[in-house]
Amino acid sequence: MTRAAGAQRPISRGRGARRRVLTAALEVLDEHGLAGFTMEAVARRAGAGKATLYRHWPGTNALLVDAMDTTFVPLPVPDTGRVETDVAELLTGFVTLLATTPFPRLLAAFMDAAERDPALRTMHAELTRRRREPMLAVLTRAEQRGQLRPGLDPDLTVDLLAAPFFYRRLVAHRPIPPDLITAVITQVLGPHTA
Repeated sequence: MTRAAGAQRPISRGRGARRRVLTAALEVLDEHGLAGFTMEAVARRAGAGKATLYRHWPGTNALLVDAMDTTFVPLPVPDTGRVETDVAELLTGFVTLLATTPFPRLLAAFMDAAERDPALRTMHAELTRRRREPMLAVLTRAEQRGQLRPGLDPDLTVDLLAAPFFYRRLVAHRPIPPDLITAVITQVLGPHTA
């Protein structure tokens, strides 16, 4: 017996099955937003039964957390010997993520859900903390090497470096010009460069 055109094969067991459901969850979230993010929609997209999903995730929030966690791929911590170049590499990776992937739409939906659910808020805070680690490592190392003046607040500096890109993409819906990375680095780090 052959499957109907467009029908997906049933989900199998194991690690591949989990990945397929998480991928389907991200696709549903990207296409339909939080309002359309249901166990039924994800099961249909993954070619799985709802019961299969409920065996692994008690509800949509747990599935959403797992799916968003799969989007986290830490950027490698560069070490070019110059803080400006290291920061530029990280910001370039971040801008690429904002410009060429569904990450901004997924993040917006996840942030919306996190406003309503304390468990999701905690997970969002943890994902944000992990995404900040490479930049914090670069800034800490630069201060230890004497490339930045002592006393720089690394957490505030990460906020100042990332904020213009978030603002342009998620709030103003404006393109990110190619020279913005250099301009932000100059404005934020320039006064603190040793």
